[in-house]
Order: sequence, then C-alpha cells, then structure tokens
Amino acid sequence: MLKPLGDRIVVKALSGGIFLPDTAKEKPQQGEVLAVGPGKMLDTGKISAVDVQVGDKIVYSKYGGTEIKVGGEDVIILRADDVLGILNS
Repeated sequence: MLKPLGDRIVVKALSGGIFLPDTAKEKPQQGEVLAVGPGKMLDTGKISAVDVQVGDKIVYSKYGGTEIKVGGEDVIILRADDVLGILNS
C-alpha cells in the first residue's frame, strides 16, 4: 500500500454520492480512507495531526486530489483540507 506524506490521505472512491442541484459548483464525492499521513508540519516544528482515520467514510471535494493506480486498484491522494466531512455509519 501507498504511505502518504504530510497531511495527505489515500482514499478509495465509493459508488454513489450526495445529490446536489445542478447549480452547485462542486459536487462532493464519497470515499473510504485507506491510509493517513502523519500530519502537517507547523512553523513551530510541531505536527498537526490529520482529523480522519483509516476506515473512515468521508465526503471530499470532487476536484481535489490526484487519482492513481496502486496494485491494480484506483485510489485518490487528497490533502486533509479537501475532506469536507466524515460520514456517520
């Protein structure tokens, strides 16, 4: 599996999504977190942890991240800032 750096996370896109009217500029997507980086390095030298954990189902910005293929599986690498929320089960 791919180990993300900094405040990046690796997400597997889930089918389906949240319905928004056509007038919305961005339509969020849903995914499951597969891996989480250690966090963002602050100016003070401390690391700010990422708010999501492996296994969380999240909603993320449609146009955020980079799609790649790892081990035959399509995944998306996102910055923590691209995560809009965590879905409750």
